Amino acid sequence: MDSDTLHYSLDLVSGNGLTLTTEQRAALQTSLVILKRNYKFNRVLFWGRILGMKSDYYIAQGIGEDEMSDRKCLYSFNCIDWHLLPPATDALIEEVAVATKGCFTGDPSHEYEQTETRRLGEGDEPVEEEVMVKVNEEKRLAVTVFVIDKEVAVVPRGAYMKNPNGTVQTNRSFEGLNPYEAGKLRNYLHFSEPKNLKKKSILEMADLNPSIDFLDPLSEDIPKGSWSLQFEQGSRVCMIRSLLWQGLTFFHMPMTPQHGYIYTGQGLKSLDLPFML
Repeated sequence: MDSDTLHYSLDLVSGNGLTLTTEQRAALQTSLVILKRNYKFNRVLFWGRILGMKSDYYIAQGIGEDEMSDRKCLYSFNCIDWHLLPPATDALIEEVAVATKGCFTGDPSHEYEQTETRRLGEGDEPVEEEVMVKVNEEKRLAVTVFVIDKEVAVVPRGAYMKNPNGTVQTNRSFEGLNPYEAGKLRNYLHFSEPKNLKKKSILEMADLNPSIDFLDPLSEDIPKGSWSLQFEQGSRVCMIRSLLWQGLTFFHMPMTPQHGYIYTGQGLKSLDLPFML
């Protein structure tokens, strides 16, 4: 959720228990403005909070020229002092998947260790070697934020547009979905690189607007039923919750450009969801 409308946005999702103390709100209101100026970001978003056993991680994101790809993540323990997270590369994602498990400790220097058996060489007699994989919690935090954004970051259809040069920017003419459109899951999109769009036929692509329909809709997700859509506060606000990453809540006020999402959870994926539906 945008730092400029943070207080208003937090009030909209407070019914789910996703809220901050008065001190934390005041600290964020000041520190995010300083963060935006020091790093020369175009916008700063408050991403959410990942719960740890010793302390919690508060996450913020800075946006550059491209709303989708030009993002930097930072974390804080007190909502005042911010530390830059390393980029989540493919190699780092693989290491985190092998070495880490369980809840976050709340200590960014904590190291996870896991012994992995790897096959070296080819032919009839491959050699097996045990390799110790070590990853600290700061890297795990960077990968977790990246994966959550990749899998469940949500935006309403039309809120962003792709320019002819391929840059994704905010659509300034977006005035919100109408109440009927807001109740349909197909009008909400994954804010990440599309996977299913390239698989569609020419006939299916004919009805799409390439400037705004460049993302995958939530209605095509597998397994079906991994999203919960409800209207709250007298049908004034549309809430969408992810059952795959429990703690991710998206909100949108129909007929207004107000929208955003926040994550508050342990940073653990619900792998049992397909068996529970």
